Amino acid sequence: MRIVQFKNKDSSTQVGLVEGEHLRLLQDIKSTYELGRMAFETGNSLVKLVEERAGNERVNYEALISNNQILLPLAHPDPYRSWITGTGLTHLGSAASRDKMHQKLASTDSEELTDSMKMFQMGLDGGKMHGEMPGVQPEWFYKGNGLCVVPTGHPLLSPAFALDGGEEPELAGLYIIDPTGQPFRMGFAIGNEFSDHKMEKINYLYLAHSKLRPSAYGPEMLISELPDHLQGMSSIKRGDQVVWQKEFLTGNANMSHNIANLEHHHFKYELFRQPGDVHVHYYGTAVASFADGIEVQDGDRFEIQIPEFGKPLVNPMRLV
Repeated sequence: MRIVQFKNKDSSTQVGLVEGEHLRLLQDIKSTYELGRMAFETGNSLVKLVEERAGNERVNYEALISNNQILLPLAHPDPYRSWITGTGLTHLGSAASRDKMHQKLASTDSEELTDSMKMFQMGLDGGKMHGEMPGVQPEWFYKGNGLCVVPTGHPLLSPAFALDGGEEPELAGLYIIDPTGQPFRMGFAIGNEFSDHKMEKINYLYLAHSKLRPSAYGPEMLISELPDHLQGMSSIKRGDQVVWQKEFLTGNANMSHNIANLEHHHFKYELFRQPGDVHVHYYGTAVASFADGIEVQDGDRFEIQIPEFGKPLVNPMRLV
């Protein structure tokens, strides 16, 4: 089950259940954040609440996309109370790409592992959470608050001081902290964890700087069970030309860290368990065009699709 949040021409907001090319409107629900709070109050699952609230009124989904009316699938009313974070080196297909960026040029030992490969190996050896027993903690980074995220159709702005702007196609977990201080996972969305890979390549200690960039997630939020195996496609388009395209795999079956372990190590910090806060946590990528030598240009369009998530996440890049 997938839901979408959008705005009307009068700037009011609504939530719709995806049914093919239409959205079936939820009655008396203006936002997914409100829907989450209702789940806390009633004890009902989001799926049950959506089933109960879905009315007979439908709107054309594609028209909303064309008019740029789609909103982020989850956002806090106060953007300063949204935390945008992520983890890296979590996917079985990502280590080689990251290792190319972190080569120790002065190393005389060809067998020596880079720090990124050591981190990846730690995940392979012990990145799974089993029951209440957590695995090894992953790499972690901060991207910003709710001011730095945009919905599908809106540009990802690359600042003048940036060396590069590149996509990272991945899953994002969307959460609200409940009144008792426990994270409540609302669902999952396609994410583009846009980053400055050239800056990161200078020195891995620049990772924190390279991640302080806008990002995007959506357009739909999957509120039913996440399949263990997901196969997506990431593309970069320049006008009508496809300049780069690559398949990627995600989901627990394709990750060195499982999602439960990523959640544990993020939310173990009391700072991240403040009631009412929203968290968007990117789970890591398996592919990136930068690793294939692609330099994205002003106006290029990122398109990321996973069939189980419905419509693609589409964002142009703009240099500012």
